[in-house]
Amino acid sequence: MSQDVADLSCKIFQQEGIALDAEFVCKAGEVLAVVGPSGGGKSTLMRMIAGLTKPESGEIRYGDSVWFSSESGRYLTPQQRHLGYVPQHFGLFPNMTALANVVAALDHIPKAERVARAKDWLERVNLHGLPDRLPANLSGGQRQRVALARALAREPRVLLLDEPFSAVDRETRERLYLELARLKEQLAIPVIMVTHDLNEALLLADRMILISQGTLLQQGSPREVLSRPRNEAVAKQMGLRNLFDAHVVAQEAERQITWLRFGEHLIAGNYCEQLAIGAKVRWVIPNQGVRFNSITKGRLCRSFNKLSITIESCLSMGETMRILASIKGVKHHLNAEVPLHFAQKMGLAPGVETEVALKSELIHILEND
Repeated sequence: MSQDVADLSCKIFQQEGIALDAEFVCKAGEVLAVVGPSGGGKSTLMRMIAGLTKPESGEIRYGDSVWFSSESGRYLTPQQRHLGYVPQHFGLFPNMTALANVVAALDHIPKAERVARAKDWLERVNLHGLPDRLPANLSGGQRQRVALARALAREPRVLLLDEPFSAVDRETRERLYLELARLKEQLAIPVIMVTHDLNEALLLADRMILISQGTLLQQGSPREVLSRPRNEAVAKQMGLRNLFDAHVVAQEAERQITWLRFGEHLIAGNYCEQLAIGAKVRWVIPNQGVRFNSITKGRLCRSFNKLSITIESCLSMGETMRILASIKGVKHHLNAEVPLHFAQKMGLAPGVETEVALKSELIHILEND
């Protein structure tokens, strides 16, 4: 890759057209996922970093090099930024072979070296044997690999991937994830990936930023954002379905527990010192915090956070079972997802009354919006 490796920092603000207000850094060697719903400003942000759209104000900087500054009026073209960009539908030249598509990105090296370098990159993305095919004669996954090889062959300072896996089927997507994870080990540059798929972010990204309606809601590692969403908007966007109301009844600093009154239940949650006794709060628990642990064998007795539930519906989703249950003494419903074989072994079905335990370290109290 290119020698002058540095971090990419962005501070962008715009009100006209698609509103955007975001500030973040993508470090060299890091994959940063930009996650959010359609129309939230993700692709606009990518185009601004690529130099295809000019922000109203702010600054985009790669190391000491300023790519855009509203203050100084500086604005580098995409060519001057020297980055690799894989758009949503790959952007290959339809009348050029796979090899020629990659060669076209190599105008920064001597002509005599271009074909060998392009072949090398097609091999690195596992696409040997198909250099003479036109894009129309390649599968979606193969086209994706050509686009990736072309972007990386430029030896870019930054790699931008805009919904890179949305145009391929699930099986191909799984293979490409492995491919990108393997390639990531070799890349020392900032990689920014736009996606609306949380699993993609959890699988591939070191850090993520969550954008909705042009506003940056939260940033951090994907696991951190999933287990510690800042507020209800973040929790819902992260697909968390177990959001509940409760009141603070006690604080135990030494045990790092905040006690919550949840209907007729007492719940031990993660310590949140700034909360006053009696305060009404919203709290959330991710799916992995809900345990059905062989209840029949009485293994749940050690837990504080036991809830009696009645299963209302079960929906089989391939290898997993999605369960909706009413909670005794509470108006809220509990959502759970368990492996299908486990649900069958436990006899989980509509009408069944059972108990669950909530892992106290995964109970997270949200900030007020």
